[in-house]
Amino acid sequence: MLIQALSEYYDILSQEGKVLSDEYSKVNINYIVCLREDGKIDSLIECEKNKTEIMPKRSEKPGICSNIIEHRALYLFGLNFDKDKDIFTTSDKTNKAQKSHDDFVKTNLEFLEGLNSPVINAYRKFIENWNPEEELENIHLLAIIKKYSNSNFAFCLRGEIDKLLHKDEMVLGKWLKYYEKSSEENKNDVIAQCAVTGEKEAISRIHDKIKGVPGGLATGSVLIGFNNSSESSYGNEQSYNSNISQRIMRKYTKALNYLLSSKKNRNLFDDVTVIHWAMSNKQDDDDIMSMILFDDFDDMDDKSTNDMLSKMMLDAKKGNITSQRVSAITGINENVDFYMFGLKPNSSRLSLKFIYKKKAADILSNIAQHQLDLQISENMKPIPFWVIKRELISPKSSNGKVNPELMTKIFEAAIYGTNYPQALLFETIRRVKTDKIAFNSNRAGIIKACINRKSRILNKREEIKMSLDKENKNPAYLCGRLFAVLEKLQQDAMGNNLNSTIKDSYFAAASSRPSIVFPKILKLAQNHLKKSTHSTYYNKLIEEIIDQLENEFPDILLLTDQGRFMIGYYQQYQSFFTKNAENSENNTEEE
Repeated sequence: MLIQALSEYYDILSQEGKVLSDEYSKVNINYIVCLREDGKIDSLIECEKNKTEIMPKRSEKPGICSNIIEHRALYLFGLNFDKDKDIFTTSDKTNKAQKSHDDFVKTNLEFLEGLNSPVINAYRKFIENWNPEEELENIHLLAIIKKYSNSNFAFCLRGEIDKLLHKDEMVLGKWLKYYEKSSEENKNDVIAQCAVTGEKEAISRIHDKIKGVPGGLATGSVLIGFNNSSESSYGNEQSYNSNISQRIMRKYTKALNYLLSSKKNRNLFDDVTVIHWAMSNKQDDDDIMSMILFDDFDDMDDKSTNDMLSKMMLDAKKGNITSQRVSAITGINENVDFYMFGLKPNSSRLSLKFIYKKKAADILSNIAQHQLDLQISENMKPIPFWVIKRELISPKSSNGKVNPELMTKIFEAAIYGTNYPQALLFETIRRVKTDKIAFNSNRAGIIKACINRKSRILNKREEIKMSLDKENKNPAYLCGRLFAVLEKLQQDAMGNNLNSTIKDSYFAAASSRPSIVFPKILKLAQNHLKKSTHSTYYNKLIEEIIDQLENEFPDILLLTDQGRFMIGYYQQYQSFFTKNAENSENNTEEE
């Protein structure tokens, strides 16, 4: 699936001019040679820095071998630059300059035979009449003598700099036929049915290298390669047993290298490089998917993209999020496919860790639901994947890594709308118990999402609301609420001058074994009630919660109930600050 998808994406990129087809190469042009009609040089125009032109494919053969529509100085002019004497010369020990120029003349005159246009005719006369021995004092070349050896050249007629020779329609038309014929002559003898196209084609023996994967070899690594004899099948060595044609190999490797070079199409999670794209020729589709899936929503530059996500989350909250609705909000065609896969390098190859394919609009609707599930308050911002990863790591950790398999399952749950992995709930609860930092909204949101999604998929009602739910009679949730009340009572009784609270000493144990811990901290609370100026308020709140527990604390709370405990604690504790803020606003209005 991946090779075929990348090959199809190559066709889209090629149409957009973002990747080169096999027939062409990119060449940095330094000077444009303006020819007169008789083939003589009229002038040299220096190009702006890094001017790149798409020209007939450069020869990769070793030794002397001229390109069609040559750009290299030695082949074009047959002159050497003598650095010691600061002059041009045609002599050298190997006679390379003359041999190179002779090969250029022969190859290009044969190619131009039968072609007729003003610029082609001038170029032909230039080739026929240029004699290196007579051009040692050429004023145009002497003017660039210091730059000559490292310069590349393109040709045009004087006064028509916008009509370059290598862009002439007749040149391009013949070049495609020439390249196809030469490719047929050089085609590999191993012909078999390509596993991607189903057609009989030349099979690629060695696949081009993929570059830009962090942790991979600097020279690049292969995605498909067979180096060991044990991997040979029916005597087919190397990649002959993978049956990927040369044509498809070039397509998928070029498309993958393009994606790796684009910051909008790749993200790094520890050792895994995540690559993603929309199978569309609309750049906006890729941009929107990248922003919504992986961007930092705190620093989002594109306000319209943030608005899109907010609208989708609102629809998800109302229960009417559909691919058609997503398409209307984002402008993404609901039938466009979206691909995402992860690569991890090893010693010589790239390992495929996961691959996902789904309609882009369906993914966005699931992402909207994913973000809604993570919300623990009305004004909470969306949580990017990298934040979820961060919340699973101890602040004391030296490597800051999460099991790639866990991140893979989190991606899968978000994209397909399936259950979050149980390990996500386990790791988040473990971090809340272990880390001596405030229980933040991100971790609370992750716990809420895990519990609610599981209930929804089992066709049960969602248990955890976005704010404090006084109607929730779940014993674990009530225990969490009670713990928050007792902690806040302690803080108020001591004037908020505490280095540590009951949370630091008892929270982890209380979330697992309430029946053992709560009798102890309720006894401590009696002393705090005597010191508090709001003892009546706290006493009433404690009694209300204990009454709902029917004066009995659970012996053991299993993993999901521990999550309910923590959400009850978080929401009850946050409610104290919400009330204080509301009271402050009311007092301001009265004044």
